[in-house]
Amino acid sequence: MLYPGIQEQANVLGWDFYLPVIIFVAMISLAVPVWAAIGAAAISMLLLSGDLPLSLVGESLFNGIDAFALTAVPLFILTGDVLVRTGLSRKFLNVAEALTCWAKGGFGSATVLVCGMFSAISGSDAAGAAAVGRMTISRLVESGYPRPYACALVAAGACTGILIPPSIAYIIIGLVLGISASTLFLAALIPGIAILLSILITNIVINRIYAYEGSNLMTPREWAANLGRAIASGWYAFLVPGIIFYGIFSGRLTPTEAGATAVIVTIIIGFILGTLKLSDFPAMLISSAKVNGVILPIIAFSLPLAQALAIMGVPQGFVASITSVTDSPAMIILLMIAVLIAAGCVMETTPNIVILAPILKPLADSIG
Repeated sequence: MLYPGIQEQANVLGWDFYLPVIIFVAMISLAVPVWAAIGAAAISMLLLSGDLPLSLVGESLFNGIDAFALTAVPLFILTGDVLVRTGLSRKFLNVAEALTCWAKGGFGSATVLVCGMFSAISGSDAAGAAAVGRMTISRLVESGYPRPYACALVAAGACTGILIPPSIAYIIIGLVLGISASTLFLAALIPGIAILLSILITNIVINRIYAYEGSNLMTPREWAANLGRAIASGWYAFLVPGIIFYGIFSGRLTPTEAGATAVIVTIIIGFILGTLKLSDFPAMLISSAKVNGVILPIIAFSLPLAQALAIMGVPQGFVASITSVTDSPAMIILLMIAVLIAAGCVMETTPNIVILAPILKPLADSIG
C-alpha cells in the first residue's frame, strides 16, 4: 500500500502524465535515439493535456539551445580532439606515471588520473575513456591487470571527469536551473577531487592484495629526478588545463572564453611541435560536430518536456509526495540518489540533467 501522499499524487497526474512516460520508456527500450523519445513524450504530453499549447515545443526547441553558455560545449569537445591529435594527451600520461610509479599499481593510478584530467578538459567522460583507453588498456593488460579490471579503471577515471571542472554537465545544469556555471565549478571541485582520490586509493589497495602490478623500487631522490624529467619533457601540455582552471576559477574568463583560449593554445602548440597539420582540421571538426550533434538535440527536446512537467505541477507534486513519506534530509538525499541511479541506467547524463534537475531542485530546496 502506497503512502497516502504518493497515492494522492499518482491519482492527480492521470494518463496525461503516465501515457507519455510509457511512450518514452517503450522508445528507449527499442533503442530509439534519446532525443526522439524525449520529443515524442513532450509532444504527447502537450496533446493529451489539452491545456498546453503545442507551439510551446517549437519555441522551446529554439530557446533551449539559444544560450551563450552552450557555446562552451563544442569548444571543450574540440579541445579534447586537438589534445589527442597533437599527442599532448600522452604527455599527461607520462607525467602521471612518473608521479605514481612509487606505489603498487602505479600505472593503473596514472590511468585514472589522466582519464579524470582529460575528461575534465574535454568536458566529456566518453571522450576521456576513448582517448585514454586507446593508450592504456593494452599496457594495463600486459602489466598483469585482468582486462575487465583495466576497462573498469578507465571507465571509473573518466567518470570523475564529469565532477571535475570544467565539465559540460555543469554548464547544462547552470543553463537549466539558472545558476552560474562558475559557481557550480567551485562547488564541485572538492567532491570531484575526493572521489578521484578514493579511486586511486582503492586501486593501490587492490594491487597490494592481488599484486597485479608492482611498484618501482627507487629512492625519493630518484623518484623526484624521474618526475622532473617527465615534467621537463611535457610541461607545455599543462598550459591547457592551467589556462582553463585559472581562467575560470579566478573569474578572468567565462567557460566559453576559457574553452576558446584552450583551443587556440592547443592548436599553436601542435603547430610548433609539428604534430598538427592543416589537413587534420576537417577530421577534428567533423568528430567534434558528431559529439555536439548528439548533445544539442537532447537539450533542445528535453526543455519542452521539462516545461510541460513544470506546468502540470510534477515537481511540486514530487516534493509533496516525498515529504509525506519522510522529512529526514538524509533519507531524502538517499531517495534522490536512488532516482538518479535508476535514471542513469537507461539514459545518458544530458537528458537526466535536463529532465530531472527541475524536478529534484525543489526537493533539495525543501531540505535547505
